[in-house]
Amino acid sequence: MALAHDDFRIDPRVPGTDDYLRLRQASDLSAFSREAAEKGLPNSIFGVCLMHGDAVVGMGRIIGDGGCFFQVTDIAIMPEHQGRGLSKMIMAALTDYIDNQLPKTAYVSLIADVPANRLYQQFGFAETAPRSVGMARKVA
Repeated sequence: MALAHDDFRIDPRVPGTDDYLRLRQASDLSAFSREAAEKGLPNSIFGVCLMHGDAVVGMGRIIGDGGCFFQVTDIAIMPEHQGRGLSKMIMAALTDYIDNQLPKTAYVSLIADVPANRLYQQFGFAETAPRSVGMARKVA
């Protein structure tokens, strides 16, 4: 898989800890400790890095139990590269993996910030309400 767009390309790998923490911070995603990232990243099902030259400027991951349940998470792009359709490259790579590698009975979910929900709809994701609603809990 070598998706490319202008000077950007998708590298099918989970980002390293430093890139992961940097991209989450720059994209205003919730912060995680280095210890949490170092523990969690190796347990990813699949990940992609959006590359600009040798620099990681975006990412996306699929996490889950490996058979039944999966979640798309960590879609992030450095602010200076946003607004160019690059998140579609990330989602296309993740969707390709979902369609071709996951069991056909897998349940794939995500939590969408508005207005990113419009992006995810383009890749077949639909709101689950009113049948179900997303819920979250942080560890105190």
